Amino acid sequence: MLCPPHNMEFAIALSVTDRDIDRLAELLSEAATLEIMPRFRNVSPDDVRLKSSVADVVTAADECAERLIRQRLRAMFPTALIVGEELHEEDTSGLRDLPEADLAFVIDPLDGTANFASGLPLFGVILAVVVRGQTIAGLIYNPIGQEWIIGVRGSGSFLRGSDGPQKKLQVASPKPLSHMIGGVSWEYVDEPLRSRIAMNHAKALAPLNYRCAAHEYRLLASGFGHFALYNKLMPWDHLAGVLVHREAGGYAARFDGTPYGPGIVDGGLLLAPDRESWQELRRELWADPND
Repeated sequence: MLCPPHNMEFAIALSVTDRDIDRLAELLSEAATLEIMPRFRNVSPDDVRLKSSVADVVTAADECAERLIRQRLRAMFPTALIVGEELHEEDTSGLRDLPEADLAFVIDPLDGTANFASGLPLFGVILAVVVRGQTIAGLIYNPIGQEWIIGVRGSGSFLRGSDGPQKKLQVASPKPLSHMIGGVSWEYVDEPLRSRIAMNHAKALAPLNYRCAAHEYRLLASGFGHFALYNKLMPWDHLAGVLVHREAGGYAARFDGTPYGPGIVDGGLLLAPDRESWQELRRELWADPND
């Protein structure tokens, strides 16, 4: 990696330095400390607002955390594009401009909001760094455990604790579907495919569904889960996690086998330990039960 020059924005556009990662990691921790954790288990029903459905909600913690992260990023990287889940509700231009931006940051200020609002400690803060259509870094912060999973393009993925050494992450070894643990977010899949995939999910050893992509990506990258299927592909949910998973040795592609990346919001996403496992999952989860 490059030694950080005085112009940090120029540096991150070329490569991600250790200093860059440290500052971004600290930023996610700061947002959680100041805006998320003081509100945890202190949310009234009136503080929770529905967006698209009862499974898609927002709270003041989401909005205040995103506002803080945006302010800090704008100070550090004045010309960067910043795309966040909450501001996207008001301005969709960032999503449109993301694939062409020289430097962009994609934020999910509070992933797993429904868990957070109900008092469950399964939520996280997600940040992806995108340069000219390529995700080059992904950070996922766990405010409860005060730890990060961090992936840097070409350099691997690691678990970083607040007071300990980094641990290199590795996806699970390939296994037959009957021995796999995995998640299927079939609630965002249209019929009749929804019912077919939901039924075929029973071919796996056990289900995985935390209602929180941040924790699901951690399990996949750490080797404690084998696969995940998502059909709602907003970039703040998946860009960082897909990079972390790939740098931990995993394989991911859209349902038709094409690559996933910035700017893609449809076509579904399937993650597996390797390409052969992906092909088995694609065949078995889509199989007609009547055949």
